[in-house]
Amino acid sequence: MKLPILALITFAALPGAALGQELLTAPEKSNFEETTRYDGVVAIMAELARTSPLMHMDTFGVTVEGRAMPLLVVGHGLRDASPASVRATGKTRVYLQGNIHGGEVEGKEALLMMLRDIARGRHNAWLDSLVLIVVPIYNIDGNEKIDVRNRGRQHGPLKGMGVRANAQNLDLNRDHMKQDSPEARALVKLLADYDPHVGIDLHTTNGSLHAYHLTYAPPLHPGTNAGIVSMLRGTMLPEIRQRVKRENALNFYYYGNVNSRAQPREWGTFDHRPRFNNNYVGLRNRIAILSEAYSYDTFVNRIRSTRVFVDAILDHVTRNSSAIRRLTEQADAESIVGKQLPARAQFHRGGQIEILMGDVAREMNPYSGDTIFRRLDVEKPEMMTDLSTFEGTDWTTVPRYYFLPPDVPQRVKDNLANHGIRARRLARDTTIVAERFRIDSTSVAQRPFQNHQERTIFGSYEPAATQTLPAGTLVVDVAQPLGRLAFYLLEPRSDDGYTNWNFLDDVIDESRYYPIIRALR
Repeated sequence: MKLPILALITFAALPGAALGQELLTAPEKSNFEETTRYDGVVAIMAELARTSPLMHMDTFGVTVEGRAMPLLVVGHGLRDASPASVRATGKTRVYLQGNIHGGEVEGKEALLMMLRDIARGRHNAWLDSLVLIVVPIYNIDGNEKIDVRNRGRQHGPLKGMGVRANAQNLDLNRDHMKQDSPEARALVKLLADYDPHVGIDLHTTNGSLHAYHLTYAPPLHPGTNAGIVSMLRGTMLPEIRQRVKRENALNFYYYGNVNSRAQPREWGTFDHRPRFNNNYVGLRNRIAILSEAYSYDTFVNRIRSTRVFVDAILDHVTRNSSAIRRLTEQADAESIVGKQLPARAQFHRGGQIEILMGDVAREMNPYSGDTIFRRLDVEKPEMMTDLSTFEGTDWTTVPRYYFLPPDVPQRVKDNLANHGIRARRLARDTTIVAERFRIDSTSVAQRPFQNHQERTIFGSYEPAATQTLPAGTLVVDVAQPLGRLAFYLLEPRSDDGYTNWNFLDDVIDESRYYPIIRALR
């Protein structure tokens, strides 16, 4: 008989010696009042790599405060943790990440427990088809700033958790495109090197008092490959939701928060832009899933819900591993040149959907004296307007080439290379037929966001004309697997590209034209 997923998830209820004290997480050692610190995460990962032939440990970067960023690669037949060894297996590659926000800690704990279960011989079927690339703790510096008053009314861990930002006070889940932090640069390079087919990003909610144990989101950018979105919204996520409801009596649903100012009230998701992890991974033509455990559920229950979700995803990916690889290969092979893609987007106003609202009890954290919320098992159905998807605006024809002048800022060239976008240099002066974007006006945000004052330019492309490009001009051919990502970085009107993030401010302020030109053929 197939057991429910939750029945297969074990916590360390046995004495420490029975499990091996070195493999216990901090929650298991503390009756779920503490979260695992960086040194504890590294110690568990190192012990697993030492004792299990399936597991290979490495680091992939260094944080602002100088801590090495660990990863564990899990699979059969691996020589080591290198991208070459992982790719050589020919298996479906799955990237699992916890703790991008230092106070959202259950993903970290769930992944450590999952790794321990695999080392003990559970989930062998996964490794027949998959290789796992696991980063339990991404925002390491944020994780270490533990304080009992962090994250307000979240129900535990009662002895405190870390903070949202990294040591630069940057939100790492807004840094995928601009890469201002060493952590984001390391992560994006990891994604380029290992090229996982599936990315899973584990969070904790902030906000509405809904009744769901966990909410989730696929990529939200309307320019994402349609096949990726269709698989996630059409089969994968609905099947997982139905399974955990049937087998575990857990309610999962698409991520959202309630807008109470509207009547009827609205259920709205977060943001479409690829600065966010799951949107970014989607624009790389990969399956991406965001997980948000409900912050007012107890800490132990949030870990369980996250584990249920991760296990259900990996079960599904195992059963459909060949189809997922084919889908991503097709997405990579599909040329977007000549198609219409949106440079910007806005909420799509859908119909009425039923949302389960909940309630909480107010309790006192015994260590801080502050009020915290505990989820009650209450469901109050309410019809709301669906704002869970986006529709494109500023649609434009995707060109074949972008041409970056030799004097374009070096940070643009470095950023392109770190994303893995292929480019080449013109060896000699070359005459082409290309379009220039004429800037009519520009707008700069008054308030800084993530240390930037975001910029929007207004104008239009002039008719194509003959132009001579100097030797050293950088050429980006959009007919490549990362063509969508290149488009959103390089288009002048993009709401998450180089213009938005001030990469080109000096040039834009001094010229009537956007410095990067393009050719449709």
